[in-house]
Amino acid sequence: MTNVVFILTDDQGPWAARCCGNPEIITPNLDRLAATGTRFENFFVATPVCSPSRATFLTGRIPSQHGVHDYLGWNVGHASGPHAIRFMDGELGYTDLMARQGYTCGLAGKWHLGDNLIPQCGFTDWFITHNGAYHNSQVVRGGQIVREPRYISDVTTDEALALLDKYAARAHPFYLGVHYTAPHSPWKDQPQDLLDLYKDCDFASCPQEPMHPDAHDQTRENLGQRASLAGYFAAVTGMDRGVGRILDRLEALGLREQTLVVFASDNGFSCGHHGFWGKGNGTQPRNMYENSVKVPAIFSQPGRIPAGRVERAMVSAYDFMPTLLEYVGLAPAPADRNLPGRSFLPALEGRPLGERESVVVFDEYGPVRMIRTKEWKFVFRHSFGPHQLFDLVNDPGERHNLAHEPGQRARLSELKAQMDAWFDRYVIPSRDGLRLDGTARSQERLIR
Repeated sequence: MTNVVFILTDDQGPWAARCCGNPEIITPNLDRLAATGTRFENFFVATPVCSPSRATFLTGRIPSQHGVHDYLGWNVGHASGPHAIRFMDGELGYTDLMARQGYTCGLAGKWHLGDNLIPQCGFTDWFITHNGAYHNSQVVRGGQIVREPRYISDVTTDEALALLDKYAARAHPFYLGVHYTAPHSPWKDQPQDLLDLYKDCDFASCPQEPMHPDAHDQTRENLGQRASLAGYFAAVTGMDRGVGRILDRLEALGLREQTLVVFASDNGFSCGHHGFWGKGNGTQPRNMYENSVKVPAIFSQPGRIPAGRVERAMVSAYDFMPTLLEYVGLAPAPADRNLPGRSFLPALEGRPLGERESVVVFDEYGPVRMIRTKEWKFVFRHSFGPHQLFDLVNDPGERHNLAHEPGQRARLSELKAQMDAWFDRYVIPSRDGLRLDGTARSQERLIR
């Protein structure tokens, strides 16, 4: 059976790796991973913010099914204490299914789905970063919250390497999640040796555009700030250093050809693009710009996945669970899960895509929903608008909103009908994001 290492970052834009076309950022190990596997240019998350996106990766279900609609803040009691909530209770993650079929499942890094102290979803090894600090961070080790003074990207890597050594001595397969805090803020808390790598960088890949009229405070704090740009880039490079150590260890243990290595991020990010710093909640009303809903994504297993290939098919995080289960040869999730995703295994193996040639991607963030075809993107803000329509062929930068053009009324009607029919098929009414007003920052309330 195939081992799996899933490396997940936090807030990494689809532009934030050299193998993604950015000549300024230093990511030799992501580039190495892409050279030995297939990189997806059009990998979409289901929600452009952390916690609901992670829940969709894990369960294959959209927020209006699993009930997590926004990020879970550290200060509201979700993560520890007497009122900690296990948001994945009652859900079925692919790790649950893998554990039932003989996999040992371990997690090193960020969980961000409630109750950090107790292993859940089939995991038996459980090292969790308990807050967002890069130094002197709180972590969960052995079921206890302790203080970790070292750089948290290096700590996360060290924990992952220890688990790889442990698993290599066993005869059964393993799944290892390595969830980095990087490159999430705070960006000014990065090691000096990483910051020094960017002392002469022009940061032309992150134009500091005039402030977006709907931008939040994060933009006011960071727009045009060279220190913020250097910090973000340094955080990516620090994480990339860990990816290299993981690849080296897999090779040293003789596990590389037996292991699928996946790299992705929980949501995209803009560092001045469109005039704001942030992701889907970087503006109010919330946005669905490409930099928010797309992430870098790489799949690599030498001997099975074609090397150095770029795949342009559109795939979503809700496709990840069915793809992974098929890839490792396990039965799909039970039909009562009503999963919206479909396996993209042919795209991984370089085979014809069949029905995925005409795929359409959907997103939601509370009352904001998106339908995205190859040519068009329609964003419908149910609570208050304004709605957006972008011609992605002639306006890939999403600069010209055509939603109010008289000549687009038939297209808008068609896209809206398609969007409504899709969500009607999958939404659980008691967890419907349309019940939220879309103005809160962090999970507004638990919809269960």
